Amino acid sequence: MAPLPDGFSYAEWNATYNALSFGIAAMGSATIFFWLQLPNVTKSYRTALTITGIVTLIATYHYIRIFNSWSEAFTVASKDGGDYTVQLTGAPFNDGYRYVDWLLTVPLLLIELILVMKLPQAETVSLSWKLGLASALMVALGYPGEIQEDLAVRWFWWCLSMIPFCYVVFTLAVGLAEATSKQPSPAAASLASAARYLTVLSWCTYPFVYMVKSVGLAGPAATMYEQVGYSLADVLAKAVFGVLIWALASEKSAIEESGKLMPK
Repeated sequence: MAPLPDGFSYAEWNATYNALSFGIAAMGSATIFFWLQLPNVTKSYRTALTITGIVTLIATYHYIRIFNSWSEAFTVASKDGGDYTVQLTGAPFNDGYRYVDWLLTVPLLLIELILVMKLPQAETVSLSWKLGLASALMVALGYPGEIQEDLAVRWFWWCLSMIPFCYVVFTLAVGLAEATSKQPSPAAASLASAARYLTVLSWCTYPFVYMVKSVGLAGPAATMYEQVGYSLADVLAKAVFGVLIWALASEKSAIEESGKLMPK
């Protein structure tokens, strides 16, 4: 956990503060929504929707911890009606909460997608283990580089973490294409495809945000871009992705229920 650089402007501090606050609101409200929707989907999809809510609940908790840590690391004050000044308190800013969050939530995100697609049991178990372990390894390999200031070391760990990252992205974009085409309706297939590609799109933002400190940016500006970038990517990858999971579960539940009601 590297010390925060000094010299934050009020705009840089405030942008990070608001991004973290937005993360709390988005994840918390998504959790409530997903769990309230549980009775509205069939039993087959309740596990997937429950996991969706667990993902955003874990994220809500960690965003509260990151937000509090950010607030405690600074004092913000205005003297004699002048501009706000931002000063470090000396308290550490613990950004490691992000990696704890990702280590728990990233495998669950992939598992919920696999569950809601309702693949054959053997394929579901196999994919859940492969993608879950690969995504956890990706996060674990990324953390040592995140806490380094040495650019060579950051690039080394970035390259290592990209190996499982590419495997997961390839599986989502190509490996699940056939399963997507076998969904019970065009709407369900479209939603499954959207969920897969949203995951790929949102995930592809993380390596670029990770590289912010490796491409010439440094100091408060780099920290601000990193925190805002990760926060927006998290909301897409968890809350918005969860809405697609709910929509897919609802669509497939409606199809199954209508099939049961049709006269034989």
